[in-house]
Amino acid sequence: MPHLLTAPVQIPVPGGKVIDEYVGGVATATSHMSVAKMIAPAGWEEPFQSPEFEEVTVVLRGTVLVECDGERFEVHAGQSIVTAKGERVRYSVGPEGAEYVAICTPAFSPELVNREE
Repeated sequence: MPHLLTAPVQIPVPGGKVIDEYVGGVATATSHMSVAKMIAPAGWEEPFQSPEFEEVTVVLRGTVLVECDGERFEVHAGQSIVTAKGERVRYSVGPEGAEYVAICTPAFSPELVNREE
């Protein structure tokens, strides 16, 4: 049966990034998939991680920079990128910031992201 979700849950994060989770561990107590919209300010970046989930990133506005296996990808509005489970990856955004959607399977969780400190 369909489940109408009327509003995302906003998840606070440091660095000025806004996460609106529509489906996932916080919004719907779902562990098999997460869907979230992100708005990241200019200069936002996060540390490298080796997540235990596959991630599809769809860029709506701006540019998301993805570093993986020694390569750097510029993902512009209208483009997407898929990163595999276990890949060492780092996300940041271009000088204009970015708005994008992240879809993770299984769902994103702090325990599965394996961020490097």
